[in-house]
Amino acid sequence: MDNAYAPVGTAFTETLRGVRCVRLSVRTDETTSPERQREADDIAAAALGIDFGEGAALREAVDLDVSASKVGPFERPQLGEWLKRPDTFDALVWWRFDRAIRSMGDMHELAKWAKEHRKMLVFAEGIGGGRLVFDFRNPMDPMSELMMLMLAFAAQVESQSISDRVTGAQAAMRKMSLRWRGGGQPPYGYVPAPMPKEHGGVGWTLVPDADAVKIIERIIAELLEGKTLHAIARGLNADKVLSPAAHWVAYKARVKNVPVPERKPTQWRAKTLRNMLTSAALMGWKVHQGKPVRDDQGAPVMTTTAPIMTREEFDQVHALVAPKPRSEGAPQREDSGALLLRVIHCADCGSRMYLNKASAGNGRDVYGCASRRHGTLCNAPATIRADWADEHATAEFLRLAGQVQVTRTIEIPGYDPQPEIDATLAEFEEHQKQKGRQKSKTAQAAWQRHADALDSRLAELEAREKTEPRRDVISTGRTYADEWHAADVFGKRTMLVEAGARLEIKRGTKGGWRTLDLRRVKFTITGDLDPAIEEHATVADELAAENQPAHTPTAGAKAHRNITAQTLATAA
Repeated sequence: MDNAYAPVGTAFTETLRGVRCVRLSVRTDETTSPERQREADDIAAAALGIDFGEGAALREAVDLDVSASKVGPFERPQLGEWLKRPDTFDALVWWRFDRAIRSMGDMHELAKWAKEHRKMLVFAEGIGGGRLVFDFRNPMDPMSELMMLMLAFAAQVESQSISDRVTGAQAAMRKMSLRWRGGGQPPYGYVPAPMPKEHGGVGWTLVPDADAVKIIERIIAELLEGKTLHAIARGLNADKVLSPAAHWVAYKARVKNVPVPERKPTQWRAKTLRNMLTSAALMGWKVHQGKPVRDDQGAPVMTTTAPIMTREEFDQVHALVAPKPRSEGAPQREDSGALLLRVIHCADCGSRMYLNKASAGNGRDVYGCASRRHGTLCNAPATIRADWADEHATAEFLRLAGQVQVTRTIEIPGYDPQPEIDATLAEFEEHQKQKGRQKSKTAQAAWQRHADALDSRLAELEAREKTEPRRDVISTGRTYADEWHAADVFGKRTMLVEAGARLEIKRGTKGGWRTLDLRRVKFTITGDLDPAIEEHATVADELAAENQPAHTPTAGAKAHRNITAQTLATAA
């Protein structure tokens, strides 16, 4: 054909190799479904003598979840690959203009490419519904390129207009209580549902997602057990639990009764967990750009009638994931494999003892007094075999604390409305300075509305009660023996240091190389764990007394409990 721009009714006498092009911004959009696009493309191709092939030889470019405003034709996964192989086809067929491009720049590049490679571009439904055919096989006729640029300008203006309308509609919808915008991914733990009739019955709201709520409950339970966010994320990935993004993709596919797209699912990360658990969306609040959306009175706008968490529960979870200040006594991970680092001390000078590795094939590892290293005078520097010290400290710790229940202390922040009252009052006073400066009645009314909103917010804040912060101690259901056996050397050393464990070593005597002389060692626990050990021992003594015959005195009933290996050895 000689004409570059071919109107409807033009007859084509040759069969052209065509590529059927399908694009969809939102996979669940039924009005522009791939099936509808294919049908329109097939009708246009049949009229123009274009063949798409079939079976393994089918020529088709299907790009789903791809925005034409953000991704140009050459960057799209499937269409881009076809454009790299221009010798394998003669024509590209789209349903409508906006399925191909949304900007003049993209259309200019596509037209230049078509002109260079002498291709035909077809749009099954053009302006006014008629078919558009741009035949660039005649490079001397500029009309096709001119017409395409004119239509591209109209498409770009339409795209910007649509974007502005959507942005404005979403901004207005954010202020609507319980209203959820359609099409977007909701916060993890919720799914869209039709608005109940008692709340207007128009649009969508959010309701709890039972499957996701179970995962959130699992995450919180593991936090209470003391697991880190990194450990929880690894466990979720190991169990193939879908991340929030992958869960949403699977949910959409299930609702539409279509296969889940074959793509590598995103993984859980500690950052993903932290962002999810610290988002006010868990309380059913609307959140925009990470901040709660508030109404004219400053109150949070709700997006559901059934929040997953209450304010108190949210504060508790927030406290669990808040960065913890590093304690001075908490050991840092070191390369040393010494179990008793910062635990074992020389009895004479009180300085720490350090592990001295034996040379290869000669002797044993020992802990030794390091007074000389620090310039401290020690009259009786101690040395002890490392395996003896490690085994003794392990046995004593498990004997004293092994059956004590491990607890976690959670800091629950309080609430004081005064800081927000002060900030709101400052804003109100600043607003009052602008009184009388408004010339129009419209501006005066807007000033008064803002003043009334600030006044209402102050009244609401003043009516709120102050609550003091508190500490909740929660049992994990595990004992220190359970934790000890599951921990590595660093974890065990951390347990000893945090428990306030201390092992003092006296200088050895002659003949003490065969076995550990218990008179040389003194193991004590003086930290926060000590009261729990004392309580557990008292209960154990009482139970033992109840099980003994009436005439048998309770062993050590009048003796003061001294947590030292020396006393225990003497009693034995």
